[in-house]
Amino acid sequence: MKFTPGPGIGGHCIPIDPLYLSWKKSLNYNARFIEVADQVNMSMPHHVVDLIQDALNEDGKALKNAQVLVLGVAYKKDIDDLRESPALDVMATLVGRHAQMSYHDPYVPTLRLNGGVFQSVPLSLEALSAADCVVVITDHSAFDWEMIGQQARLIVDTRNALKGVSTGKARVVKL
Repeated sequence: MKFTPGPGIGGHCIPIDPLYLSWKKSLNYNARFIEVADQVNMSMPHHVVDLIQDALNEDGKALKNAQVLVLGVAYKKDIDDLRESPALDVMATLVGRHAQMSYHDPYVPTLRLNGGVFQSVPLSLEALSAADCVVVITDHSAFDWEMIGQQARLIVDTRNALKGVSTGKARVVKL
């Protein structure tokens, strides 16, 4: 199975199971690579937020009070599973840094985060054009990438979802 860099890893086994090897010292196995990979994976959501902040700064905007629209919150495309999703850490950090965060995910109509309940907003021309930054976390097949590329001003694309798409006026920042 092909694995490509992204905003972090999620699911019920890949982010967790290798750590059991690291923990099981009686195997006489040095699991340094597993531990380093875990550190990198755990840092990715914060790296994504730093990219968002830097991209906004380049446009003369602060992250605080910026309208940030997150696209996709499930841990992988075309499912509704939030387990260990990096989107949750990205979103919590955005809220913690006082961004005006909203999300759209056709598979996840509501989610709980930081003691609050968030509702998926409709993916519309208005939502895209109102966002100071659109962040692609999960590249669901249902997303209209042409419309997103044409209507958004700034896109942080953590999945290379806009590869080969006409982005019109949008500035695209890749991971």
